[in-house]
Amino acid sequence: MDQDRPKPDLIIFDCDGVLVDSELLSCRCLSEVLAEFGFALSEAQALELFLGRSTKAIEQHYRDLGQIVPDGFLPRLKSRVLETFAASLEPIPGVGAVVSDLTVPFCVASSSDIDRVSLSLDVTGLKPLFDGRIYTAQMVRHGKPAPDLFLHAAEKMRISPARTLVIEDSVSGVQAGKAAGMTVWGFVGGGHYSGRDGHAILSDAGADRVFGRMSDFWKGA
Repeated sequence: MDQDRPKPDLIIFDCDGVLVDSELLSCRCLSEVLAEFGFALSEAQALELFLGRSTKAIEQHYRDLGQIVPDGFLPRLKSRVLETFAASLEPIPGVGAVVSDLTVPFCVASSSDIDRVSLSLDVTGLKPLFDGRIYTAQMVRHGKPAPDLFLHAAEKMRISPARTLVIEDSVSGVQAGKAAGMTVWGFVGGGHYSGRDGHAILSDAGADRVFGRMSDFWKGA
């Protein structure tokens, strides 16, 4: 990190696409479960529309189109995602080492529900690192791109937003972090950025820095 710039007092990690390489798995599950309920949405469209968003955003999207997602959809989606994660989810390479070496407080703030975040961290061996410091969109009124979740996490961790660094992989997450008055680094090392210009996407969203490997976490920062 730049010698003239002090390190943050708090680092907030998004979960999906930052700690665990889950976004492509999630989009596949969403596309398949929507198809079961008669909705056509490709994996690429799911990624474009809902990356970094909560399930409320899915329901609102179809409501805006004049369509109502059936009551059984969300329980079915949750079941499919948890089953898929338990079988196939992997951590982002190198993230465990980065988090283990941190000398400042850190936590997770995710758009996913607590069950999904907990399973994701458990399956990938990261859960002990974040025990008691997991915050989700269920805990606030408005999810990303609103700043509510990040502000909630900083408040619980008792750190000023201005002294907080957010690590995000989505446009909505970057926007949420900037709206909260925090420094935001975009991460593009997840599988969902293969073949996409993640640097441009997250820079355009307002990220203060974009990097693609956890081994480069502090390099050039």
